[in-house]
Amino acid sequence: MTPLAEVLPESALHDVIGLLVRLVEAAGALIIFIGAARAFVQFLRVLRAGMRGRGKVAEFNRIRLGLGRFLVLGLEFQLAGDVLRTAVAPSFAEVGQLAAIAGIRTALNYFLGREIAQERAEIEPDGQARGTSR
Repeated sequence: MTPLAEVLPESALHDVIGLLVRLVEAAGALIIFIGAARAFVQFLRVLRAGMRGRGKVAEFNRIRLGLGRFLVLGLEFQLAGDVLRTAVAPSFAEVGQLAAIAGIRTALNYFLGREIAQERAEIEPDGQARGTSR
């Protein structure tokens, strides 16, 4: 028997972990929402500025790059919540579900990361960040 199991009964541990899962998933959702709201405001500014041609395309790519960063971070929090959910005595079905969810989210993160790198390379051909916040 582990020391933690001696301190907290399994039902209490499930309750604590359930709360932690909700907090971590809420943080992930909030990060994604903040990123989407920020990208929307930036999009409206570009439209209002009335840019044309390459300048407009470059600004849209910068907005997508910023949004992609928020999406990747938010998805990482969501995955952390899924891992926490199966931390205490998971069933075989829960482990299988976690594997499927982790696989899907990892694939999303991989492709988002690739797209972010590609966008960054197009925007910043020398590989240096110019005026972008991290």
